Amino acid sequence: MRPLRSLLFVPAHREGWAEKAVRAGVDAIILDLEDSVPAGAKADARATARATIDSLHRAGSPVTVLVRPNALDTAEYGADLGAVVVPGLDGLLLPKIYTEREVLDFAALVAHFEIAAGIDIGSVEFVPTLETAKSLAHCEAIAAAHPRVASLMVAAARDADISREVGFTWSAEGLETLYYRSRAVVACRAAGLRHPIVGLWQEITDLEGLRAFAAANRNLGYAGQVLIHPSHVSVANEVYAPDPKVVERYRRMIDTFEHAQAQGNAAALFDGEHIDIAHVKTARDVVALAESIDSKETS
Repeated sequence: MRPLRSLLFVPAHREGWAEKAVRAGVDAIILDLEDSVPAGAKADARATARATIDSLHRAGSPVTVLVRPNALDTAEYGADLGAVVVPGLDGLLLPKIYTEREVLDFAALVAHFEIAAGIDIGSVEFVPTLETAKSLAHCEAIAAAHPRVASLMVAAARDADISREVGFTWSAEGLETLYYRSRAVVACRAAGLRHPIVGLWQEITDLEGLRAFAAANRNLGYAGQVLIHPSHVSVANEVYAPDPKVVERYRRMIDTFEHAQAQGNAAALFDGEHIDIAHVKTARDVVALAESIDSKETS
């Protein structure tokens, strides 16, 4: 899965909302079949989600399409997967994950529906959600549970499942969730998952608060954020993208090092700093991320 700066929840039963999200400039939409859909609207939501996936696929949309199905302890998940595991679906945001067992169960089910839909087994990637105390305690095993796992989404919202589960009192500064947000980043990286995702900022009109929250998580190692309102998209896209000045500096660093390397040196002096291959690997990662974002935005 490519780096995703902004992932916007869209209630799957709301016709036309996904298209509005795409126009807002999101990197990914999450068609939600779970919490945002009333019980009586689940069937309609599945049909609308399938039509949306098909429409975006036929249009060649560059936006990543994810679906959040209902959890394995409900009566809805089978019908959800049967409806949405079709060409054009990139992945599933897995809810109510407790251990690696739920990831493996979803993987077996999705393989069945991939075969039925005539798409390659393994095409649909997973983003398990860490929203319970048990999932936080097992985040390393969840991250490494199956090749389909492309990232983890770490919930850190006010008055949501995670705050009730863990028992913390939410604050904008986030010190109460710093331990597990940090642990989840390390779990992702240890499993080879390079783009952990955090969620979410609930104060709709507080864009400065959103910016501070996003910047703090970016500095912690997160690559993107789940959002609940289109007005948050541009802030997330900006904050989670590399600063153009940093990218330009890293390009110069790479050039300086490669010139030194061509002369038989393993280190160089750049802007008064000693640099070697470790610094250049970091620089190359940042430049590659910036180029992938530029490619998406010009496609």
